[in-house]
Amino acid sequence: MSRLVETVFPKRLGTGFRWLVGSSWVTNLGDGMMIGAGPLLVASQTRNPVLVSASMLALTTPWLLFGLVAGAMADRLDRRRVIMAANAVRGAVLAGVCIVIATGHVNIALVLVAMVCLGTAETFVDATSGTLTPMLVEKADLGIANSRLMFGMITGNQLVGPALGALLFAVGMVWPFTVTVLCIAVGIALVSRIGTRPGAVREQVDTHVRQDIVDGVRWLMGNPPVRTLALVIVVFNITWAAPWSVLVLWALERVGIDEAGFGLLTTAAALGGLLGTFGYGWLERKVPLATLMRAALLAEVLFHLAMALTTSPWTAYPLMFFFGAYAFVWGTLSMAVRQRAVPRELQGRVGSVYMICVQGGVLLGSLLGGVIAHGWGLTAPWWFAFVGAGVTLALVWRSLGHIAHADEAATATA
Repeated sequence: MSRLVETVFPKRLGTGFRWLVGSSWVTNLGDGMMIGAGPLLVASQTRNPVLVSASMLALTTPWLLFGLVAGAMADRLDRRRVIMAANAVRGAVLAGVCIVIATGHVNIALVLVAMVCLGTAETFVDATSGTLTPMLVEKADLGIANSRLMFGMITGNQLVGPALGALLFAVGMVWPFTVTVLCIAVGIALVSRIGTRPGAVREQVDTHVRQDIVDGVRWLMGNPPVRTLALVIVVFNITWAAPWSVLVLWALERVGIDEAGFGLLTTAAALGGLLGTFGYGWLERKVPLATLMRAALLAEVLFHLAMALTTSPWTAYPLMFFFGAYAFVWGTLSMAVRQRAVPRELQGRVGSVYMICVQGGVLLGSLLGGVIAHGWGLTAPWWFAFVGAGVTLALVWRSLGHIAHADEAATATA
């Protein structure tokens, strides 16, 4: 058992990181249950498509509204306490949901308000959580540390959590939300054990929050490798989200996959993600970082092409497994590269800009995907993604060598 623990959580990563991973894994399980139970709760209250879609926007829009502020707060306050406080708000909101469900007073208006509150609190949790890892592990170990966090996200958010949430909802509407409250409480307790130095990471916080945000954006724009990486993330999220927004229609009508089979598509991607995260440490040791970044982005381009051409479920499933494997390698690597390059006191602000790039790219890509599919058919978004990602990769191919070692450029600039 001790050998297994050492393999999964090497001792050199430290006890604090183990507490962080434990908190991340248990709260991701709760988030996964919400992915399964949340839509079922909405559907139990309304069948209006506008209100159903509004519930999803209620969770994602707070990132666009408050993401930069959340990042600034992560750099101004005690990061551990920010995570604990924001998660406490999430737990309190969900506890309120449990009460209105148990008393029979739940309705769609209360559900939408709760989702806005949850999305806002989660914005502060996510903006701050990513700043703790660079505080706990050495730069050289950020890749392997992020891969361990990613494992919990895949398992809890995509594999176990949604299925468990739907199962508990079938047993009793209140149960998945009750269990999630317990997961959040455990997560708070685990984060409280992390031995970071109390207080903010900055020596002086006498500036205005608006100035803090400007300073973070200015630093990012003034660092060419980090800036280019942000642009790559925006474009590749647009091109990815375009076909993903109509994936269910593509699967049902183009490939001939039924409703049950569609769920297996996302399962195949999650299983591929497990392979990618387990193999990340070996890849980082054996493959130069620039080569690994180029390979992951090239895999994305080829994936879009293959999905545009396929008409068989037996091709679609392996392709989704392939997608999961390289996508989580890219996610782990790109996060580690950014964390190594960004100064500790700017991690929250720069990280929040990246998250807005992700959320904004997904939102824009989803809108484009629907328009493109409506005008030119369900395979057209895949062709759009193939061309857009391919052209972008060609333009940044040489720059990826600098991006992979952005920490060296940042150190030289400092």
